[in-house]
Amino acid sequence: MAKSKFEYVRLYELDDKLLKNVWMVVRVDGKGFHKFTNDHNFEKPNDLAALNLMNDAAKGVMSELQDIFMAYGQSDEYSFIFKRSSTLYGRRSSKILSTVCSMFTSHYLFNWSKHFNDRLLYPPSFDARVVLYPTVRDVRNYFNWRQADCHINNLYNTCFWALVQDGNLSNSEAEKRLKGTFSADKNEILFAEFGVNYNELSEIYRKGSTIIWNENKSEDGRKRKVLKLLTCDIIGDSFWEDHASYLDTSITD
Repeated sequence: MAKSKFEYVRLYELDDKLLKNVWMVVRVDGKGFHKFTNDHNFEKPNDLAALNLMNDAAKGVMSELQDIFMAYGQSDEYSFIFKRSSTLYGRRSSKILSTVCSMFTSHYLFNWSKHFNDRLLYPPSFDARVVLYPTVRDVRNYFNWRQADCHINNLYNTCFWALVQDGNLSNSEAEKRLKGTFSADKNEILFAEFGVNYNELSEIYRKGSTIIWNENKSEDGRKRKVLKLLTCDIIGDSFWEDHASYLDTSITD
């Protein structure tokens, strides 16, 4: 940057570097997506095309920012976790947040026509936040929280829309019917009244989407990293034992 007498204004910029040697998690959330999904006629309670679009947007971000070693998405949100040792943009919060959020939005728009025939009525928007987690337990519990949230919300929505679409209840009547119910009650309503076994629904709805880097061998024998989409349980130990190397404990000077 060329020097000038006006350069002093840079002194007003805040130092927003994030702590070193902790995991950075950026979560991107759809802004006003309740209206957006209604206006664009997304299927209820789940729209597979919309979820696959979110997955493609997340893959686009990971392809460009390879310090992200894992991402987890459900509904209109996606969480990206960076290597503990990442020095991306000098760990400046504003740069990391704005880059991840803008990349995700760009890839969402770019891939829209791949999943939907109808044109966009207006552009979607997303917001983002970054949170630091110091221990492996904290990281795991963060993703436990998001997957548990996926299950709770999806069970409610599946039951709610069954009552509305197949049970001919109004939205307010369905809300009243479900008020104060527990998971077992919702499962019973689905099975007894609509013949739906919740546990047999697609895992992408019940467990969300997890994207990781996977090492594959090419035809010439060379190893190359590719992105792999999983729809599996990440609350139990099995996933983390199989991918223990992801939560590296290396530190930077």
